Amino acid sequence: MELQEAASLYNAAVQERTDAWKTCRKSINYYDQANQLKAMKADGCLTLTNFTCCQDVLRRVDKAFRAFFGRVKCGEKPGYPRYRSFRRYDSLTFPNSGNGWRLLDSGKLRIHGAGHIKLNLHRPLEGTVKTVTIKREAGRWFACFSVERDAARLPATDSATGIDVGLNSFAVLADGTAIKNPRYYRNAQARLRRCQRKVARRKKGSNRRRKAVRLLQRAHVHVRNQRADFHHKESRKLVNEYGVIAVEDLNVKGLAGGLLAKSVHDAGWSMFLAMIVYKAACAGRRVIQVDPRGTSQTCTCGQRVPKTLADRWHACPACGLSASRDHVSAQVILQRSGWNAPSSANAEVVVSCVA
Repeated sequence: MELQEAASLYNAAVQERTDAWKTCRKSINYYDQANQLKAMKADGCLTLTNFTCCQDVLRRVDKAFRAFFGRVKCGEKPGYPRYRSFRRYDSLTFPNSGNGWRLLDSGKLRIHGAGHIKLNLHRPLEGTVKTVTIKREAGRWFACFSVERDAARLPATDSATGIDVGLNSFAVLADGTAIKNPRYYRNAQARLRRCQRKVARRKKGSNRRRKAVRLLQRAHVHVRNQRADFHHKESRKLVNEYGVIAVEDLNVKGLAGGLLAKSVHDAGWSMFLAMIVYKAACAGRRVIQVDPRGTSQTCTCGQRVPKTLADRWHACPACGLSASRDHVSAQVILQRSGWNAPSSANAEVVVSCVA
């Protein structure tokens, strides 16, 4: 019920902004709409129980319009903010600690308007809880906590490595260690096709179709969770072992637009590299991003060795180095990082710890 009321407020805010511009060419911002909440609540036309949740809904509307105008300014396809069905409005955020929610000593979560909710925590909460988001996903409900805590720094180490991500192997390190590509989406395609066919056979708008859609959603969620678990474990291993990690500053979105789009999305390089960055920040490690141009076409001696995508072996005519293409690329990435030369022009990524 709360999500339905939040969706109604979201749609009303979008409608108000649209009408104001169409009728009198007036732009309405977040503060203009937030100042109306008290009057709306007094009139009884605002039924969402918690006031800070109402403000968060309006912030989402403001964020959607800011993104729209940003795309217009950059010349991209704008995509005007759309109305949200209550079936597609899947989360409600309580942005202030203790305002509208409270963790009880019994282990339950008390939510304003919903009562006491039993929690099944997958790990203990560490630090100070700042916000909580109640989220609906594939017919299941989750409570997502954001916390503030101190960084857990690891013992210092002088070891360093470069990482070359790929499709044959998910990643190859500078010492030649290869991380196998699990290809979770590829392996799940048969199951996803069966679920999709079941949805297609159901009558639109029927309860049986909604049940089939939920099964399809859960199949996709399972693949996503498998991929995230793999990324978390491998990034943690790297951060625990190496003090300096050199990676390519890849434009993954650009790489995912061609024939290899499905394989690139299945690998999830962006998520993996982002996990390395924030885990390294909390552990006191260094992550250095280097220019990716030519890393697979260059030898460690500096000689250019052109290769096609089908050429998987590196043979340098200058120094005689013969090794796997990905292995040599990882060594070149580590060289470009300049980790043992502080005066290098390569820029180090400066990140802060956010839990």
